[in-house]
Amino acid sequence: GVYFKISKDSNHLIEEFMLLANRKVSEFISLNGKGERTNLTFIYRVHDDPDPVKLEALREFVGTFGYQMNLANTKKVAESLNKLLKDVKGKGEENMIETLAMRSMSKAVYSTEPIGHYGLGFEFYTHFTSPIRRYPDLIAHRLLQHYLDGGKSVSQQEYEEKCKHCSNMERLAADAERDSIKFMQVKFMEKHVGEVFTGVISGVAEFGFWVQIPENGAEGLIKLRDLMDDSYMFDAKNHLVYGTRTGNQYQLGDKVKIKVMKANLIQKQLDFKIVE
Repeated sequence: GVYFKISKDSNHLIEEFMLLANRKVSEFISLNGKGERTNLTFIYRVHDDPDPVKLEALREFVGTFGYQMNLANTKKVAESLNKLLKDVKGKGEENMIETLAMRSMSKAVYSTEPIGHYGLGFEFYTHFTSPIRRYPDLIAHRLLQHYLDGGKSVSQQEYEEKCKHCSNMERLAADAERDSIKFMQVKFMEKHVGEVFTGVISGVAEFGFWVQIPENGAEGLIKLRDLMDDSYMFDAKNHLVYGTRTGNQYQLGDKVKIKVMKANLIQKQLDFKIVE
């Protein structure tokens, strides 16, 4: 079967301690006892502000549902996003707006420039707590020991290259992880070909849309050419496809009933069909 991790209170408590450790190590190296910058080269986990263009598109889109967003400054954006995600809880548009809000965020990377971590709201942050599985954490451990031993600041240029390499390797690892999960999901769904499920539209493109089955995370494609009831057009701004004659719509976040038509392990792809 397909199983989802369930985080308990003890997991959340450990996560908070790990966040605190990551934060305090980066602050210890970055600031002196008076709270002034030390200018010591270090490896930071940074998360830039959201993309302004994507935020404006999100603001316009959620406005059609009656939600307001204030994009005046970084603080207002954070407050607006938190309020938006709270307001959509339990609403029909919850899945769609949560997905779009996440897509408006920047990607976290490693850098020697401490620009802060927008998502966590920390001025200084690093990855320190998992040196047995993440090389950037090992770099942080080595630098901490180096500075505790009275060592001088290391070359920023050299360590910026290390940061870029680690960020690139992280992306490759994430892609490999997604591929392996996708492979196992398709393999799991092979024995469910012909069965009907209720899913949520998780992505929309000019050639079709993807539907995800919540209970197992499996995602399949419905091609527009397979929708025989009408000729469908893609509306990128509103994240939907619509029938030119009937006006029938399929929008990001909509719940739909689908039938599993094909499971292709080689391509790691599932083909679905809409069930009326």
